[in-house]
Amino acid sequence: MIQAEPSFRESVDLMFNRAVALMDLPPGLEEKIRVCNATYTVRFGVRLRGQVHTFTGYRSVHSEHMEPVKGGIRYAPEVNQDEVEALAALMTYKCALVEAPFGGSKGGLCINPRDFEEHELEQITRRFAYELAKRDLIHPAQNVPAPDMGTGEREMAWIADQYARMNTTDINARACVTGKPPNAGGIAGRVEATGRGVQYALREFFRHPDDVKVAKLKGTLDGKRIIVQGLGNVGYHAAKFLSEEDGALITGIIERDGALFNPKGINVQEVRNWITRHGGVTGFPDATHSAEGAAVLEEECDILIPAALEGVISIENAARIRAPLIIEAANGPITAGADQILREKGTVVIPDLYANAGGVTVSYFEWVKNLSHIRFGRLQRRQEEARHQLVVDELERLDRYLGDAWSMTPDFKQKYLRGADELELVRSGLDDTMRTAYQSMSEMWHSRDDVTDLRTAGFIVAIDRVASSYRAKGI
Repeated sequence: MIQAEPSFRESVDLMFNRAVALMDLPPGLEEKIRVCNATYTVRFGVRLRGQVHTFTGYRSVHSEHMEPVKGGIRYAPEVNQDEVEALAALMTYKCALVEAPFGGSKGGLCINPRDFEEHELEQITRRFAYELAKRDLIHPAQNVPAPDMGTGEREMAWIADQYARMNTTDINARACVTGKPPNAGGIAGRVEATGRGVQYALREFFRHPDDVKVAKLKGTLDGKRIIVQGLGNVGYHAAKFLSEEDGALITGIIERDGALFNPKGINVQEVRNWITRHGGVTGFPDATHSAEGAAVLEEECDILIPAALEGVISIENAARIRAPLIIEAANGPITAGADQILREKGTVVIPDLYANAGGVTVSYFEWVKNLSHIRFGRLQRRQEEARHQLVVDELERLDRYLGDAWSMTPDFKQKYLRGADELELVRSGLDDTMRTAYQSMSEMWHSRDDVTDLRTAGFIVAIDRVASSYRAKGI
């Protein structure tokens, strides 16, 4: 039994160790996969408000079994080297699990974005990008960042523009970073991608009756009670899609200033609008507010979605978590100690290295789009529509011939004639990726008696793929 609470980095190492103990890897290769290849610390000054402010940033490269390496940049005051290296390791395993052709990387800047005006953040971001790019830590073929906690489309656009200014003849400059706005080389569906991936992950889980049975649940997502911790980009989109498209009931929402709870369900969009206007959930009229938000994690529900910071479910509260199914929309929300407690009590955990891989999957699509210099659907959409028109014309001829004996469904023609646009193709690719990755985990979970949970199964699948890449390189 793990007695002391491990750090986030220790948690990642412990989960790695559990998986490799069940694998037959040479000790040298095991160590090569485990260690972080390099971490660069940059300290730079920016003149703001009449004086020079010094900032500290990190970019960690965990594994270069495939290149470029991929991983987000987060802005948070508590960013540190251990956290960045642990997140880079998770990126390696995440990319391997969903078969995105990247190594793992991560970046961070010790800053609270709320302390600065927009023009100041732009100055800081551009200087940080300059410091990384001149060391090839931002490069379309070597290291491709993306948004993370505290950053978004705006920051990615600044980074992409800064790289392009430094590399004026690089035709692939836009591929130096993903998560950009659509008008700056981004891709449709990227903002919602991680939350959409959580939805697709849960849908795939409920397609496996044996897995659902292990979680002591039954049926489909329809009517399932869900508590979401963190209504940021990921939590908001996951909760919105699950409630509006799958019939789930969002009974609890936990935010920085407390939590909302309503067993009859909460309107996610109304809460989001309230937070935008008031800065928090306090005072929202259609739910009970609790100042002690963490306590709502322990409320009875069917599915718990931690979608904010790491370590929110720890040794201290794991035994009191009543959700039979937890899906990790955030990175590392369950510590290794808590994970052990949850396994022993039979809780099924859909792990972060799979559950929140929607972001890097759609980032992969954006990177490919930037390198190919053409949006998805541009070549084939109208050709699809023309081919479908042939079928519709023939059906309409049949309709006229048979009269009242047969007719097309009223909206069939409209739906069938419309060729897939970029957003539909992105969602299709994401859905396929999440389905295939879950199936590989589930198969590993059920094919071996010594693999007792999805996290271990996911790590084994991912580590085996990384090992295969290194062997192919001759390592």
